[in-house]
Amino acid sequence: MRTVILSVCLATSLTVSVSGGDWPAFRGPKGTGIADGETGVPVEWGPEKNIKWKAPLPADGNSSPIVVGSKVFVTCPEQEGHQRHLFCFDRATGEQQWVRTVAYDGDEITHTTNPHCATTPASDGERIVVWESSAGMHCYDLEGNLHWSRDLGKFVHMWGYASSPIIHDGKVIQLCGPGERTFLIALDLETGATVWETPEPGGSNEESYYIGSWTTPLMIDVDGAAQILCSLATRAAAYNPANGQLMWFIGGMSSNRGDLAYASPMPGEGVLVTAGGFCGPAMAFKPGGRGDMTAAHRLWHTGWDHQNPQRIGSGVIVDGYVYLANADDRGSLQCLKVDTGEQTWEVPRGEEGPHWGSTVLADGRLYVTGQKGITRVFAPNPEKYEGLAENDLGESSNSTPAIADGEIFLRTFGHVWCVADE
Repeated sequence: MRTVILSVCLATSLTVSVSGGDWPAFRGPKGTGIADGETGVPVEWGPEKNIKWKAPLPADGNSSPIVVGSKVFVTCPEQEGHQRHLFCFDRATGEQQWVRTVAYDGDEITHTTNPHCATTPASDGERIVVWESSAGMHCYDLEGNLHWSRDLGKFVHMWGYASSPIIHDGKVIQLCGPGERTFLIALDLETGATVWETPEPGGSNEESYYIGSWTTPLMIDVDGAAQILCSLATRAAAYNPANGQLMWFIGGMSSNRGDLAYASPMPGEGVLVTAGGFCGPAMAFKPGGRGDMTAAHRLWHTGWDHQNPQRIGSGVIVDGYVYLANADDRGSLQCLKVDTGEQTWEVPRGEEGPHWGSTVLADGRLYVTGQKGITRVFAPNPEKYEGLAENDLGESSNSTPAIADGEIFLRTFGHVWCVADE
């Protein structure tokens, strides 16, 4: 196995400063899917309407764009993952500024529905980090200069990988897996050196019982202290960001079809929601405590025998209700009361197809893109589904919108799109 960094500089880029309107990681600045303070966000668009620009991509991909200052970044594979690209586009024009490529000649399997480069990059406004699974973790400045690379080992799962990095307090936090070897790791953002590493039970790829987590960690505040919350194969678990020590956990993610987590944690006011994959359980719980807090802090739980929908993308909690966009026909859009789990409404799947992307909230509206490239815009109304628009770009998508300074950045299988009111 050999990993090589290839650099191709296509345009001179400008110095980028941190902006309050940045969308610097998966699901936004705080990883919640909420674009605080955004106004003037478009409601309607199409291939010829309210499109500021679109930039071509060489292959399908499930990762999402991020926005840092004057730049837009997205990952994309070629040659069945032997070429793993990080693209940088000019935010104003869509011109490709540079691409950095990790060449990986090892054997790393994945599923056809989850191409390599499924992870979304993260940035602190000066550097950008991207995890490429068995091809390593890589850190660049915003001009595309490589700062460091780390080989974190080989990861084998028949469904591939998708966990994205987050940045906190000078550290890159990464959930590495799935597969037999799974762990949470913190790397020094300046040097790439390991600060700490905490193992988590992994699992086999046997067809009869599936095990793994493809989720992205979330920073939460518990009584004024930062903690890292992860949705894992069998539980939701919180870790100390200073040393990686397990602090508390809530059990209940297992099901008869496997121990699986696709959706990242969904935070509300003093409560969190997690959901298992492959029609696995969902649950809500209060944060905090020490050790096993399942009995004390779990508010509700839909067991594996419940008619759970397939959940891949993450929902958003607004005023005590969680809005979910699911990946099958049973209640493709749902609203649940967070403190009880009671469903207040559901809407069957529409023309947009199943939802793999996550829901985001901006300017008082919810946005989610289906697999057929149609983005639904709807109101956070707990009493009924209140649709506002269905916007079709005519290209497939498994990605999550990024919203910054009143513009929407969408990734389809063919392009990155910038949507802005004309």
